[in-house]
Amino acid sequence: MNIKIPHNFIAVEGPIGVGKTTLARKLSEVLGSELILEEAEENPFLERFYQDPKSGALPTQLYFLFQRARQLQEVRQSDMFTPLRVADYLMDKDRLFARSTLDPEELRLYEQVFDNLTIDAPKPDLVIYLQAPVTVLAERIKKRGRREESPISQEYLQTICDAYTDFFYYYHESPLLIVNASGIDLVENEKDFEMLLEQIHATTSGRNYFNPHPV
Repeated sequence: MNIKIPHNFIAVEGPIGVGKTTLARKLSEVLGSELILEEAEENPFLERFYQDPKSGALPTQLYFLFQRARQLQEVRQSDMFTPLRVADYLMDKDRLFARSTLDPEELRLYEQVFDNLTIDAPKPDLVIYLQAPVTVLAERIKKRGRREESPISQEYLQTICDAYTDFFYYYHESPLLIVNASGIDLVENEKDFEMLLEQIHATTSGRNYFNPHPV
């Protein structure tokens, strides 16, 4: 089932456990698009970071920086061949995480590396920002049962959620759809997904909100 929407590049963002990749995969399937995933499981430093953030933060962040820059440069170079793409990250998230996890000396080094990279990332014409309370994120992370994620604390999740909140408060680079994802079940509840598709189709400018289950 391919559905026509007025977008060429959709990026799905939000903190760990909120459902970015699940939504990106389903959108790609339904819309018949190319899927771009950040593939965090390929980062050999990520488990070390979760176990010992102080020692693992810098190599983890630099690996992600090079990985994301390479991926998005490849997307830029092949723009003419693919009419629609869905990604489960924004390039901007790299600096968001760096500023949340690195100490001042590491951050200065990271910024030097970032500034010397040639990053010509394509700009999404729609960003979907998924939000959920820390308790919901922690429960979802626990439910999916990935061994490397078991050390993740609610304090770390709160730090990342706060960073995302601040980032998107000032974000004006692309049309933005902010979604309350705490009550969405993209696997079992087709009605939720169809309502979200309607919102995606309607969001072509500005800042927009979707709360499928208001209290």
